[in-house]
Order: sequence, then structure tokens, then C-alpha cells
Amino acid sequence: MSAPKPRNLYGEASIDRMVTQLIAEIGEDENDDMIRRLITTSLDMDAARLSRLELKIASQALAEMLNGSQVFERDRERAKCTVFGSARTTPDSPNYAIASEFCRRIAERDWMIISGAGPGVMTAAIEGAGVENSYGVNIVLPFEADAADIIAKDPKLATFKYFFTRKLYFMKESDAFVLLPGGFGTLDEGFELLTLIQTGKSYPAPIVLLDAPGSSYWNGFKNFIETELGGGGNISPADTGLYFHTHDPAAAASYVCHFYTTYHSIRYVGKKLVIRLNHEISDESIAVLNEEFSDIFVSDSLRRGEPTPAEVRDQDHVALPRLILRFNNRGFARLHAMIRRINDLAAIEDADARRGLVHDVGPDPDDLREPS
Repeated sequence: MSAPKPRNLYGEASIDRMVTQLIAEIGEDENDDMIRRLITTSLDMDAARLSRLELKIASQALAEMLNGSQVFERDRERAKCTVFGSARTTPDSPNYAIASEFCRRIAERDWMIISGAGPGVMTAAIEGAGVENSYGVNIVLPFEADAADIIAKDPKLATFKYFFTRKLYFMKESDAFVLLPGGFGTLDEGFELLTLIQTGKSYPAPIVLLDAPGSSYWNGFKNFIETELGGGGNISPADTGLYFHTHDPAAAASYVCHFYTTYHSIRYVGKKLVIRLNHEISDESIAVLNEEFSDIFVSDSLRRGEPTPAEVRDQDHVALPRLILRFNNRGFARLHAMIRRINDLAAIEDADARRGLVHDVGPDPDDLREPS
């Protein structure tokens, strides 16, 4: 039995030397190991005698990822919210109006939006935010190849052949998600999004279910989730907290922005989970978090911390204050809840400070959540 070849090497000395020489001629940098892996994986695919169809899928997917990354490179520093919804929603529909109104409000707060660049809710989103604040992520379909006219010629448009690469860029480039009523595609996107956050394969983010007053669409969805999935033991009780339902585009915009008032981002470093904050929270609030969320800690407790060596090396938001914990890598919905609680506790501290009151973290506020 032959020994496994070293990672990122093709395994034949002459070919590995040529790959090394090629990378040197292109210009070496800190990503050489990844470039080598891409090259050698391509050669491995040929050696495996994959079919032409399999090679076409891999080649097209990689090309789409290159194009998508180049398109989104221009606005890396601006927050973005993806808006999902039906292509069949007509301009006279109440859902068209609230999609446009939500996007107008979120753009006023310096957010950009990402839509599917098609008709219906996708066009309503671009109209609301303005094309200057919009990205389009188009899909080529047998019956609909072109993007909507409003964004068809804009440099912030990326076009995809495959749904899986398109969804990757919706998820990867977004800081928040708003779903309006739609068909199979909208529900597919919604369930994948919930699955990614529930399993920790995507970073925590706010998810809003938005529909017009009087609509039963998301109430029916929630009833299915809570009764059939929750009631059947197929999800945990905390999973239903991953989304927020409202009929009010103003409340939707407030919920999205509130998620990032104190919370900034997370990073896994070894066995530690580092939570970066936009500003400090009090010792009293940290004590509340330790009491309410001890079920997701492996050991020790939530504490303040300095930037880790890995963060310093990468210059990864080193100026921000941090909370550090040993996370159990299972309770991702509870982690999402803890982030929301951090923001709520900080809001209480800020309100008390403005009123000149002695700090009291008080009960868990739930003002943004509408009754079912």
C-alpha cells in the first residue's frame, strides 16, 4: 500500500517542480499554498479520468466564483442585506410595496441590498434601495436568461449558471436576510439559510420574514415549523428564534440594524470562540450572559479578552473589545440568541445612561418581536 501523497502536491516530482516554477513566475504571495492546491486538484481530476460533464461543472463553478468575488470586491466595507421573494409578485401587490419600502429604509441607514436581479420582489428591492445601493445575483434559466432592465448594465451584477454557486454568494456576501412570500425558490433559499446558521456553517445573522398586513403566508410557515418540526422533535426549541416575523418594513429595518449595534463579528481561534463588539458592555451584563447561556459553554465562562495571536497576525479588527468563551459547537441557535441578548443589554445600559439611572440590566426585552 503506497503512502498518501503530501497535501497540495501532485505526487510526481517533475510535475511538482513545474507547478512550483509556474507559481514563482506568476508572483509568489501568502496564498501560494491555495493556488498550488487548485492547480494540483485540477491535475488530479484529469488523472481520475472524470467525465467531461463533471469537468465542465467544476470548471464553470470555479469561473462563476471568480466572477462573483470580483463583482463584490468593490464594496467590501458596506453592510449588505439579501432580499428573497417571488419573481411573480406584481407591482400592484402589497408585498411589492413593502419590499420596496424596506429596501428604501435600509439604504437610508447606509446598507446595500442584494437581490436575484429578476422581476417581482427582486426588482422592487432594487427600486427601493436605488440601483447605486444594489447588487444583482442573476441566474440563467431556460425561460429567463437576462437580468431585469433596472440592473442589467450595472457593474454590480453577477450572473450564474448554477443555483449552488449563486446561493453561495447570497450567503457569503450578506450580513442580513429578509424573505418575502415566494415559491419553491424562496423557500429553498430560506431553509438553506436557516440550516446553515443552525449548524454553524454560516455566521450568525438576522433573518426577517416580511409580508403585507393581513397576509397569512409566514404565519403558515411558522405554524409548520413550530408544530411539525418543533412538535415532532426535529428541531430544538431555540431554532425558532433564528427568525423574526413582521408586517412592518420599518420594524424589519430596525431589527436588522439592531443586530449589529453592539455585536460586530465572531471568529473561531483554536478551541476559543471570540465575539468582537463595537463597544464594551458592563460587568453586570456579562454576569447576566453567563447565567442565561451557560448551557452553551464547554468550560469556564464568558470573559473579556485581548486579541488572539492569530487575530493580531491577520490584523483582524484588533482595536475592538472582545468576549471569549469555550463554545460547545452545537448550540448555534442559542449563540444567535446570546448575540441578540448582548445587543438588548447594551441598549438598556445606553438608555439608563441617558436617563442618568443606576445601571440595571432588567428583564429580557422583546419589544421588536410582534405577537403571532
